[in-house]
Amino acid sequence: MPTGFSAPLSTDRRIGPHTIVLVGEDGGRYPAGNSVVVQGTDGTAIIDPSTSVVRRGGAPGPIDRVVLTHAHEDHVAGVHLFPEATIAVHHLDLAGVHSLDGLMAIYGMEPAADARFRRTLVTDFTYVARPDAVGLLDDQTIDLGGVIIRVVHLPGHTGGHSGMLIEPDGVFVTGDIDLSAFGPYYGDATSDLDAFEMSLARARQIDASHYVTFHHKGIIEGRDAYVRAIDAFTGVIATREARMVEFARDTPRSLADFVEHRFVYRPHVTVPFVGSVERRSAVMSLRRLIAASVIEQVDSDWYLAT
Repeated sequence: MPTGFSAPLSTDRRIGPHTIVLVGEDGGRYPAGNSVVVQGTDGTAIIDPSTSVVRRGGAPGPIDRVVLTHAHEDHVAGVHLFPEATIAVHHLDLAGVHSLDGLMAIYGMEPAADARFRRTLVTDFTYVARPDAVGLLDDQTIDLGGVIIRVVHLPGHTGGHSGMLIEPDGVFVTGDIDLSAFGPYYGDATSDLDAFEMSLARARQIDASHYVTFHHKGIIEGRDAYVRAIDAFTGVIATREARMVEFARDTPRSLADFVEHRFVYRPHVTVPFVGSVERRSAVMSLRRLIAASVIEQVDSDWYLAT
């Protein structure tokens, strides 16, 4: 069988006349993910070819276009399977598809973690640079013939993170607004917490019959279930910040204390970029909490709840 093609699996699920979800291993739990194939009369696209697509040997049919919700390792893992396809991602994440250096700049890791993760990207996520990739804009459409993919820019996770609305099937691909109990991730150099909250409010307004997350939840049927899930996901931010306030109550805490305490990752997680993610996330929240007069900065690097 040619590279980029695979036999259909029992886990593949059609959720519209033009839309098939390639459900990832372990329900799409990281590092796996749920990819989506969109079939039109003039071409076929795959959204976010995951490590599971790599393991299965490709998509269950010819692919003309690869559309990425954003540039992260698990979303680009299968790009190399489709060397003849056009590659598209929001223009603010384009550098991460053009080159490995561009992707590492999006992450913004500390030097030691940078060196380790570069190797991981190539060995575990089969990263292949695509300097021919093109940039997308908010509300831009990709016409496949009888079906379109509409870009919904939802920055915050990365600068270019976007959802993909498949019309007329009424399917909304949410990318890494994955609606998991872990909550929103905003630890990259191009992440922005305030932008993420605005994106969550925008994503909440999308009316669809099915919603597809890249991780965890997978396929959600109906708007009511989706609204409940995205409200819970959004609420994780407030929970984290409330925990930070309690942590700094009565006892001044340094930024290093917040990083070590872990408000994003659980203590047992040992991935090399934990430190930089915790630091960036803490700085964003501390800035907001200070502006809200909930925490005060009592020294250059010390904070106390008011």
